[in-house]
Amino acid sequence: MTGKGRELADVMERRKVDILCVQETRWKGSKARSIGAGFKLYYYGVDSKRNGVGVVLKEEFVRNVLEVKRVSDRVMSLKLEIEGVMLNVVSGYAPQVGCELEEKERFWSELDEVMESIPTGERVVIGADFNGHVGEGNTGDEEVMGKFGVKERNLEGQMVVDFAKRMDMGVVNTYFQKREEHRVTYKSGGRRTQVDYILCRRGNLKEISDCKVVVGESVARQHRMVVCRMTLMVCKTKRSKIEKKTKWWKLKKEECCEEFRQKLRQALGGQVVLPDDWETTAEVIRETGRKVLGVSSGRRKEDKETWWWNEEVQDSIQRKRLAKKKWDMDRTEENRQEYKELQRRVKREVSKAKQKAYEELYTRLDTREGEKDLYRLARQRDRDGKDMQQVRVIKDRDGRVLTSEESVQRRWKEYFELMNEENEREKRVEGVNSVEQKVDKIRKDEVRKALKRMKSGKAVGPDDIPVEVWKCLGEAAVEFLANLFNRVLEKLQ
Repeated sequence: MTGKGRELADVMERRKVDILCVQETRWKGSKARSIGAGFKLYYYGVDSKRNGVGVVLKEEFVRNVLEVKRVSDRVMSLKLEIEGVMLNVVSGYAPQVGCELEEKERFWSELDEVMESIPTGERVVIGADFNGHVGEGNTGDEEVMGKFGVKERNLEGQMVVDFAKRMDMGVVNTYFQKREEHRVTYKSGGRRTQVDYILCRRGNLKEISDCKVVVGESVARQHRMVVCRMTLMVCKTKRSKIEKKTKWWKLKKEECCEEFRQKLRQALGGQVVLPDDWETTAEVIRETGRKVLGVSSGRRKEDKETWWWNEEVQDSIQRKRLAKKKWDMDRTEENRQEYKELQRRVKREVSKAKQKAYEELYTRLDTREGEKDLYRLARQRDRDGKDMQQVRVIKDRDGRVLTSEESVQRRWKEYFELMNEENEREKRVEGVNSVEQKVDKIRKDEVRKALKRMKSGKAVGPDDIPVEVWKCLGEAAVEFLANLFNRVLEKLQ
């Protein structure tokens, strides 16, 4: 993965891949990070020279992550909720043929534990480099695989078949009749084998319409990407609309602020004083803001992590991809040297693009805009490093994730009933004399000072009106807010 994150994201975007399991990442760490184009990588590794696994998700699925389990640098899993359906994605990297038997047994034991922890009613998809050949044909193993493997089965391939039988799963690659070129997942020199597989529960095989190897990509030198098309059978739910926000930040400019005041005065029939009714005033302010300042498109902002992804880099990667395809078709020494040279050139272009982008950022640090860019980048990195944007998991007594509103409310009820039983609340002390005292009215100068202390650029509340609006309206806002607060105060007394 070193230096290839953005290139991998580009491949996923072009090939329309939503979820991708990666192995042998050779990244040390246990976290998540954005790799560009809206894709996020969840990974785990303990050595920067060997092993390491990960799962890459498209942006729309990042908010669906409920749980991340990093078992070892060979096994990890993600649990997602997609329109009420629980989907578990497992990434695995089995030890190579020459590794010790103890290491292989440890891997299969870890994978067994992950599978046993997943309830039978949930979907499971395993994308793994099993480093074994299940072989062509399926005599005696018809229940877990098809006929379309590659070459002869070996001991490691038999372990894959035995695992599929234990867990009642199917080896998806072998069910689809493809040319050998679209079944071979590993090519090195004269070796052409199948070691990378996708597995799913046998009961969900009907949801998979195709599975094949993608050729012509050059992200990995020897391995090829295995892609399957899976259509989840879910209950139809209304998709949330893209949220379009008013561009209140434009009120920082005095000309926009002046135009906003004039249009608001026109909407109020030429009045300078705001109406006493809160609902009327709030609606007029929101409507005027949308007309004068405009609204956002709701689309994703530019990815600041990969702003160095310029045309020169993309062009170099395109040439490298074509050279790889040419070498695959005609494996001459000349084509091999051309491909190697383009690989080196891509590394140089990426390094130069990153250097240029960061030099520009350092130059801008002396300006206020540059500081904002730096803080924005730091916040984005911190946000991307978290597995989940928000905690959405609530489980029942047996550890199953609850999704329906009724079941979640029922579980919370059980929880609070249990808390009330174990912890008796202190009884109120009776006979306490209450003190009645008249509260002074809120003065305009107090409102004025409070508005002055409030910071701009903060998130709006439920009313969708930021503090910039009240600051822009000046004394008219001070008078309106003071009257509003005093009316609320009178009702409370």
